[in-house]
Amino acid sequence: MLGLDPDRLWVDMNRLLALLFHQGVLDEQFLQLQQLQDESSPNFVSEVVNIYFYESEKLLRNLRALLMDKEFSDYKKMGIHLNQFMGSSSSVGAKRVRNVCVAFRAASEQNNRAGCLRALELLEHEYCYLKNKMHELFHIQQQRVLAAGVRYPIAQNN
Repeated sequence: MLGLDPDRLWVDMNRLLALLFHQGVLDEQFLQLQQLQDESSPNFVSEVVNIYFYESEKLLRNLRALLMDKEFSDYKKMGIHLNQFMGSSSSVGAKRVRNVCVAFRAASEQNNRAGCLRALELLEHEYCYLKNKMHELFHIQQQRVLAAGVRYPIAQNN
């Protein structure tokens, strides 16, 4: 089977999920999202998470652009972007990203530019870690589906 053992891939997938929960990267909301996936929508979770990634990239660019502006003073606009990021992170179970957004928002509410810059750096780090691990998870899931679908004819002795 070209090294693709569905049972082994299932173990790998569960091990990765356990690690992400243990590290606090994901929370129970991710499990609830998984429960919405079924045979009629087998890619539901990856589709939702990929939309999250697409929107998050825009929010990160906007936050960075605001902070890189030498004349920046619109902390209220930053708060709006952070609230969007927190909400979408909560909806997919991205716990550590959401928690960094909370700290980032606190710095923005205090008009603390240096604190916001540090929080942005941490947010980008946590987001990249989440994105890499989720891509790894989805890759394992795809391999598992492919491996489970591979069937070899059994030679019959007549």
